[in-house]
Amino acid sequence: MSEKKSNKTDGNNLVVEKYLKDADDDEESAEDDDIQTGATAQSLGIRAQKKLLGRFSSKSVAKVFIDETSGRILDNVHKLVKNFSGSKKEADKILKGVIKTIVKLGILYKNDIFNAQELKLIEDFRRRFHSLAKSVVTFYEVDFTFDYHFLSRMCRDCQDLTHKIISTHLTNKSHARIDYVYNTLSTTQFLEYAFDSTSPTNRAIIKDIVRDMNALMDSGML
Repeated sequence: MSEKKSNKTDGNNLVVEKYLKDADDDEESAEDDDIQTGATAQSLGIRAQKKLLGRFSSKSVAKVFIDETSGRILDNVHKLVKNFSGSKKEADKILKGVIKTIVKLGILYKNDIFNAQELKLIEDFRRRFHSLAKSVVTFYEVDFTFDYHFLSRMCRDCQDLTHKIISTHLTNKSHARIDYVYNTLSTTQFLEYAFDSTSPTNRAIIKDIVRDMNALMDSGML
């Protein structure tokens, strides 16, 4: 009985991985689509989930989502990228890249596809990303503590771990998408722009991001 169950699980895992890899090809033609006015990160996440989960009936898979608080953080990052680059298209590409990566990782995780080593990498990523979030909060709340070298290094560490986590599960297109997101958000120019204390607009956006990061950390979700 256990052998039959194991075979069934292995078969389902192969279906999930194949579908996620095939989805990269399906997404390529839609990469340049603009995000509609009024769309939020959470609504885009739901849309991505519905598209990716169309073939699956597993209840565990259906639980994948981007919560409202995380969605607000992503929306505010979108604002910063849009203002920094002067391009809504650039900001849309970053936002969609983050959402697609989160949803695909969620699908893999909810289906218990990661092996023991990959689960250790995920825990390491969580610890490092938690430290990154705490640093963002500190740099906002405590004057003269901003260190873009430190933030950039933390981003690179998270980038490397993300690649290792998905290495055997997703395609090169997913790896390229991950690089595009991290390489944009971890540049000296972007980080200095985002944390510019002389910019009331950016200061207000970072304030909202910090508020939501604190809420996620207090709840144990970050």
